[in-house]
Amino acid sequence: MKTERVNLLDFDCAGLEAYFSEQGEKAFRAHQVLKWIYHSGVANFDAMTNLSKALRAKLAEKAEIALPQVVTDQLSEDGTRKWLLRLADGNCIETVFIPDGERGTLCVSSQVGCPLDCAFCVTAKQGFNRNLTSGEIVGQMWVANQLIGQTRGDGRWPGVNDTRVITNVVLMGMGEPLLNVDNVVRACRLMIDDLGFGLSKRRVTLSTAGIVPGLERLTDLVDVSLAVSLHAVNDELRNQLVPLNKKYPIRPLLEACRKFISGDSRRRITWEYIMLAGINDSLEDARQLVRLLRGIPSKVNLIPFNPYPGAPYQASTDAVLDAFREVLIKAGIMAITRKARGQDIDAACGQLAGEVINRRKPELRMAAGGVNA
Repeated sequence: MKTERVNLLDFDCAGLEAYFSEQGEKAFRAHQVLKWIYHSGVANFDAMTNLSKALRAKLAEKAEIALPQVVTDQLSEDGTRKWLLRLADGNCIETVFIPDGERGTLCVSSQVGCPLDCAFCVTAKQGFNRNLTSGEIVGQMWVANQLIGQTRGDGRWPGVNDTRVITNVVLMGMGEPLLNVDNVVRACRLMIDDLGFGLSKRRVTLSTAGIVPGLERLTDLVDVSLAVSLHAVNDELRNQLVPLNKKYPIRPLLEACRKFISGDSRRRITWEYIMLAGINDSLEDARQLVRLLRGIPSKVNLIPFNPYPGAPYQASTDAVLDAFREVLIKAGIMAITRKARGQDIDAACGQLAGEVINRRKPELRMAAGGVNA
């Protein structure tokens, strides 16, 4: 009976060292393999020339570097690029690259679909299937890096020894990252590890709708930046927009965020606030937001609503958005309006859909890593 091969993308540095130890190999061999995968973009063991032939043969027999397959590759008029990626089980996820001058941000998914059912997000309409593995999360970055290098024209892998193209990663794609804590943490460690993609920990941002136990776990597991999808200034409205709020209301969420940044004066919380006309965009809403965030080092991203077929909301006007932002700025809160990017290819915030098979909506079980897929 053929033994299923292990996907090496599922291991962070410590996990790969342990795997190599089990194979009777030294830790530095794991480091060599990590550099081949993440520094040089090599997914073929035969090409890892500083490994012995015997080790390469052993790895080819027992392990693999399994990557998602590219189904579609779309380029927006504004330079945004979106990939539909097929996983081994037939599910598809979406990944988006947003270039902006010298900054290149990759938006990656953490689940197939999403179980949270936020009212303004088309991803929730696709239903939910399962958590992504850590290999499927970092695999999105690996594939994007490879394709960007190919399009750049010289074919070189744009990794740590070259001019970076992907300078930032945001876990803001399909899914709720803190319902998949263990896999997300392993993926984040690979993103910031010098033997992995080598990004600064401040350039990897995890976005959550407010899974408080997951946030409390995250504090002790990995040091990355945090964005919180707030979208309302009171529980009554947030219960409608973000149903998760019924389980974890605003006040406990704010307290967990205070704890997350405590002890490090350089840290702050980024708050995501989608602007919905006549719903949450009044000047009084802005003033209440100022009061809510008092004492929390904060940055507020005001996000124009990106419509989708059948959407029950409309975007706030530019004048309303500017007035809302001005209230925050006058109160000393950094506030910016996020530019809508990739709308012509449905790559903007809240528009990612993918292809979810065997849809299911499990109860949200928060203990020990979130939803068990």
